[in-house]
Amino acid sequence: MHFTGTIWRPPYEAGSLLLQVTAGCTHHACKFCTLYEDLPFRFRVSTAEEIEDDLREWQMLINDPSAMLSARLYGLARPEAPRRVFLTGANPFVLSLERLENIARLIKRYLPQCTSIGCFARVTDVGAKTDGELARLRALGFDGLSIGVETGDDEALSFMNKGYAAREIVRQARRLDGAGISYNFMYLAGISGAGRGEAGAAASAEVFNQTSPRIIGSSMLTLYPGSELYGEVQSGRWSEAGELEKLEEIRTLVERLEIPVYFATLGASNAVLVEGELPRDRSVLLRKLKEAGERVSEAELRHYRANLRHL
Repeated sequence: MHFTGTIWRPPYEAGSLLLQVTAGCTHHACKFCTLYEDLPFRFRVSTAEEIEDDLREWQMLINDPSAMLSARLYGLARPEAPRRVFLTGANPFVLSLERLENIARLIKRYLPQCTSIGCFARVTDVGAKTDGELARLRALGFDGLSIGVETGDDEALSFMNKGYAAREIVRQARRLDGAGISYNFMYLAGISGAGRGEAGAAASAEVFNQTSPRIIGSSMLTLYPGSELYGEVQSGRWSEAGELEKLEEIRTLVERLEIPVYFATLGASNAVLVEGELPRDRSVLLRKLKEAGERVSEAELRHYRANLRHL
């Protein structure tokens, strides 16, 4: 398989086949991000030959008689053809319609049982496609996009160089709705900075309430020395929110979300893990977050953050 650098995928894509079609990020300018710093380039698109080789390898694994025999001998599950493929890279949805069509055709040729294709996408990637192109991609199986919107706080979006305003989140989400492409939002607690967490969460809820994500996954901002944001902190131009403030920010977001959505704190950046369906489980989520804030000290949470070597 062709994989370059650290491979990132959302926790809910654990059962998907991972297929590299891009590596790196076309934007590569968010001040807090260090996810793709291990790559020797900014962005790379896999060749059709590489993609086909990887799909052929998976096809052989699924149909390999020796693999089936080994599974029987060791009491393992028989290798099964994946029903979903997740395209890796920071934002494969930036690729042209023609490239994405070709990838979908290759997937269908080698893995005919596959019924859906997911990937990470930027808000701007959606905006660059016409309504007709979005509809065509949905027909080819693209669904369940993961979008790192981070926040609906315009001040934070601008400062962090996200490359779009909050109104674009709403606009492009509604275009995806129109095309029948479902999507999930990634939220970043702490992105608004010290003293602005609850205001950022309130602004985000106002934006998200105008959209229809299936999942809102919340992670927590973790500063690493290699990031541009770390330099902003060192120079005194930005201050990081405390850990308890970040927890309170998540509580505010949960309180104010009015849409039906599965909400979860996802990933290692969260010392406190909660999940549930909104609005049904709102009181349970709020209680767990409140209890966590009362049970664990700022120092303990900061120790967890300081020793988080990698996301």
